[in-house]
Amino acid sequence: MAGVGGTLDPVTDPAHSGMLRRIRRVADLSQRELAARIGVSKSAVAAAESGRSGLDVRVLGRAAELAGLRLALVDAGGREVPGMDPEAVRDRAGRYYPAHLDTRYGDEEWWYSHQGHGHDREQPWYTFDRARWVRDWHRARDGTPDDHQLPQPGDSPKARAHARRDTHWRAVAEERQRRFLAGEFAHVDPGLTCSCPPECDEVDDGSGPARHATVCACGCDLG
Repeated sequence: MAGVGGTLDPVTDPAHSGMLRRIRRVADLSQRELAARIGVSKSAVAAAESGRSGLDVRVLGRAAELAGLRLALVDAGGREVPGMDPEAVRDRAGRYYPAHLDTRYGDEEWWYSHQGHGHDREQPWYTFDRARWVRDWHRARDGTPDDHQLPQPGDSPKARAHARRDTHWRAVAEERQRRFLAGEFAHVDPGLTCSCPPECDEVDDGSGPARHATVCACGCDLG
């Protein structure tokens, strides 16, 4: 439980008094022995066991380790709930993203739809939506993620853009192969040879009629 100035408030709940006594019993340590091992006074251990005061939760955690035990979070049904993954994605300053919000790739949603429209800031690899209604809308549609996403190879905006283009052109090739086998290109001159430069791949997203770069002298369209 967080306290003032980032410290942890002492645990004083009667159930935690019982936890401390259980720790001592399993570890087979007297109050004095336990106090010496966890760096507090014997009176602090005695007061915590009687419920008159409490121990910092980090100290209680160290005590649990002496007995081969550990502190855990459990839900209302008694099932253990793991902490958030320490390997989850972080921002460019190495900080975790807000735990209550959901992370996503930086080229999705807002960033992706506004590229090329005056937004010249560097595109982040990962981001999140601050507006709670946006988060709730996504959760209603997709469900609530258990945790923040883990970083994966190919997560950079550039790598993801290349992957999208590769996926698009693979689908185009498969569709043309299907149409060719179905005889839809029987009217096309078999001597036609596409000589489009690579720049055409950058401007043609396959969403409509074929598009070509200004330097393209081919201008072919097998659609």
